[in-house]
Amino acid sequence: MSTPPPAGDLPVRRIDRILAFMSLGLLILSVVCFFAIILASGPGGLKQADFATGVWPVVSLVVYVAPPVAFALLLALLIMTFVRRGRANKGR
Repeated sequence: MSTPPPAGDLPVRRIDRILAFMSLGLLILSVVCFFAIILASGPGGLKQADFATGVWPVVSLVVYVAPPVAFALLLALLIMTFVRRGRANKGR
């Protein structure tokens, strides 16, 4: 059985974990895609890489879209946490 949280701490909800891991996952995916583009376009990389075809347009789109989405998820997580703590403190 799990132990109840201490009186001062609020339990971590499932949505908090989901938002945190989605934000982290998007940032990691963005960094991986960024390094894939660097390696493919470098002098020792794939010289025949055509960035207009194949999977490359999606990879470059992930680099531009994922960090702002991850920031928005993290911001939503922070706002939800502050609101929840404010309501819990108001009730005490």
